[in-house]
Amino acid sequence: MRARVSEDIRRQIEKDIADGRLVPGDKVDEQYLSKRFSVSRTPAREALFALAADGLIVFRSRKGTEVSGVSPQEAIGMVEVLTALEAEAAGLSSRRMTESDRSSLRNLHLQAETAVRSGDTATYAKYNADFHAAIYAGARNEYLTREITGRLRTRVYRQISLSRRASLSASWLEHAAIVEAIMICDEASARQTMRTHISAGGTLFADMVSSITSHHRADRP
Repeated sequence: MRARVSEDIRRQIEKDIADGRLVPGDKVDEQYLSKRFSVSRTPAREALFALAADGLIVFRSRKGTEVSGVSPQEAIGMVEVLTALEAEAAGLSSRRMTESDRSSLRNLHLQAETAVRSGDTATYAKYNADFHAAIYAGARNEYLTREITGRLRTRVYRQISLSRRASLSASWLEHAAIVEAIMICDEASARQTMRTHISAGGTLFADMVSSITSHHRADRP
């Protein structure tokens, strides 16, 4: 029972970090978790250890526990790795997807257009997640899928890349190019269009990280 409670806490804090509700430097200690989730300090402490193991929080001497920061260099590295993995998934999908898979991917892409036109970021984010999940499934490589989806800190990158209305249209058009390549089984084009799509938000992400880092430095005495 206690293990389940600590896991529920860990998942919620992980989601808060991925969604940007908790940012680098925010304090997240036992007292905060105990009060927020109405639990004793033991499951709160266990959740903190699990989050630390994932690199999402850090224990600092005399400063307490806080959300881990990411340097601009690390941000760029994260995007580079994610770009390579996503491109590989798209390339494999172009070879391994069935006709039914390809048709489902195209229909999913077309359904997302309504969210783009209305500027509904939340709804488009769900379509975006489903779009990429369909490509992972089509790659028929569970290890590759785990490598992509297991990188918790890159979820922040995905949220930021869709945070502006104008970028929804850009993302959707990039998806269109990916779909076209996969529909005609063009592996080289599928890899390249996905590479372009994932790396497109890299500069924005690195700039955001740099801004947060500078802000926290300025706040320090």
